[in-house]
Amino acid sequence: MKIVLTGGGTGGHFYPLIAVVQGIESICKERHLLEPQYFYMGPEPFDRGALAEHDIEYRASAAGKLARETRIPNPINFIKTWSGIMQCFFTLFSIYPDVVFSSGGYAAFPTLVAARLLHIPVIIYDADAKPGRVSLYAAKFARWIAVAHPDAASAFPEKRRDRIARTGHPIRMEIEDPATEGAHEFLKLDPDAQTLFIMGGSQGAKAINEIVLDTLPILVESYNVVHQAGSKNVEEAVSIANVVLRDSPKRDHYRSFGLLNALALKMTAGITSLIIARAGSGTIFEIASWGIPSILIPIPEDVSHDQTENAFSYARAGAALVIEQKNLTPHVLLAEIQRLMEDEPTRKRMSAAAKAFARPGAGRKIAEIILEVAVSHEPAV
Repeated sequence: MKIVLTGGGTGGHFYPLIAVVQGIESICKERHLLEPQYFYMGPEPFDRGALAEHDIEYRASAAGKLARETRIPNPINFIKTWSGIMQCFFTLFSIYPDVVFSSGGYAAFPTLVAARLLHIPVIIYDADAKPGRVSLYAAKFARWIAVAHPDAASAFPEKRRDRIARTGHPIRMEIEDPATEGAHEFLKLDPDAQTLFIMGGSQGAKAINEIVLDTLPILVESYNVVHQAGSKNVEEAVSIANVVLRDSPKRDHYRSFGLLNALALKMTAGITSLIIARAGSGTIFEIASWGIPSILIPIPEDVSHDQTENAFSYARAGAALVIEQKNLTPHVLLAEIQRLMEDEPTRKRMSAAAKAFARPGAGRKIAEIILEVAVSHEPAV
């Protein structure tokens, strides 16, 4: 049995693929099945180490970013996309997998087009409240469509909705359950102070970093602050923090990271009372799986339509507050943090709403669907 995985560009698209592979591995072990061969197709993978850990072969393919409807197509991206389709066609033909699984994004488009041309079964997953254009395209021929958000199903063609399953978001097993024991010691934080987690994505969030650093002297007086600043921004964040906290007796309440590894993420989640984050779908569902109240600051709509949709969909469930970036000031953020940190009953209600939104075990649910389709496609011996 052969399974091709595609999607990526960011951790939000890439790590659900790994979570689904973990689900397949678990099922195969339980049922004493021979594990499939895995292939990942796309541009440079977000985490090569995760591919190696799960014996996933990488097959490179070009992919150009798809232009928005209001823009003239970029000729370089156009050429990349069509060369990627040709590349994927011959690669898929040589592998001839039993199923292709896509987590969406522009990186998946060439593989999905090639799979359609070769009549290879496709299963897609979309994490956003407003599904992306690649997922909407692939929905026309996908065997199954898995979605995370309750608002997503209505965006797909009505004649395809009997193929939709609301599974929740696949979370990597190693971060699914927060760890509390030893977390303060691991992070070198004050065990008597509540903890805030500024959860920037893999690239960080420069606008949020700036506001957090402006409020840092006040925040550390009352709270521990774990700050995932982004790999490109961490040196600047540390440098500024060293200056603004130079005379603070509570400067040890602050810890800054570029990108937390799985263990550090699990430890941080175990002691966090409130998270401040962007509104990427992967981020939201990780927060929901931990049952932690949050303040979401979506990327502005002119840059990313999906984050605003994601944030307000999650907020309607009662699990988060939303501050739009145009309204974000040090005073506003500080006031909302202090209000929630001092209101334990509200945080408890938000925590319960987050857990209800999460739908755990999504990786295994999608794995079951993939295996069912793959087995039905295998030729009889």
